Amino acid sequence: MIAIAVHGGAGPLSRRAQDPVIRAGYRAGLEQALAAGFTTLLRGGSSVDAVEAAVVVLEDEPLFNAGRGAVFAADGSHELDAAIMDGATLTAGAVACVRSVRHPVMLARRVMEQSGHVLLVGPGAEAYGREQGLEFMAPEWFDTEERRAEFLARSRERAPDSGTVGAVALDRRGNLAAATSTGGTTGKRPGRVGDSPLIGSGTYAANAGCAVSATGQGEYLIRATVAREVCARMELLGEDLRQAARSVVHGRLGHMGGRGGVIAIDRAGAIALEFNSECMFRGVQTADGIEISI
Repeated sequence: MIAIAVHGGAGPLSRRAQDPVIRAGYRAGLEQALAAGFTTLLRGGSSVDAVEAAVVVLEDEPLFNAGRGAVFAADGSHELDAAIMDGATLTAGAVACVRSVRHPVMLARRVMEQSGHVLLVGPGAEAYGREQGLEFMAPEWFDTEERRAEFLARSRERAPDSGTVGAVALDRRGNLAAATSTGGTTGKRPGRVGDSPLIGSGTYAANAGCAVSATGQGEYLIRATVAREVCARMELLGEDLRQAARSVVHGRLGHMGGRGGVIAIDRAGAIALEFNSECMFRGVQTADGIEISI
């Protein structure tokens, strides 16, 4: 059995996202990400290959808050975060506060497989990306008119990490993987890091439990260690995937006042798409077909 799920962020349903043309764009982006990941699995690729392929597509889609289309920090820059984890080996890689790497998820994978470290940040992470021969873009390449308008019109109240992207997958060998990528929150203090690149908070995968990618209000997701908590409830309490995801999102996270959601998959191919926010853009592809909700 092979399967993949993706998300494009959780949070309030903005007026812009209700526009039929924009909604069609979100749907197309999720479809393309699912196709990239599922095709990778069909060809015998690993779950790690699949989640990377899916997230790369979403990082290039300006509608989402990851890669091109990332939100602006308070100083007018973009700071990009990403993580990836292999459920078979429990190896993981992550980067935070990078500004010019076209695909932060690819750099996160290089950190996981080549660096001997788990998390690299800022200029050090970018220097490593250059050593690895990854593609870099001028800072303005990540700009979009819509994100700049959001930045200029922002209030002092921090918004949820709407538009963060992620993927979880199960490959033919029964191995799990997860990946997440984000531009953070509009108007955030430079140097702020949310849950996405933090292993156990926004991203986690373990064959003994499940693979999880989270999205929402990062500060709450960090304190609730949401991604690891879903797996832990399966491993230690014997809950099934959907029960564990519900318990964490509507219980632990919700009781703290946090809003967000998770996508998760286990080795039996069960998939959970759970959120307590107004909406979560999400999609699944299995041998039975594609299902997308926005």
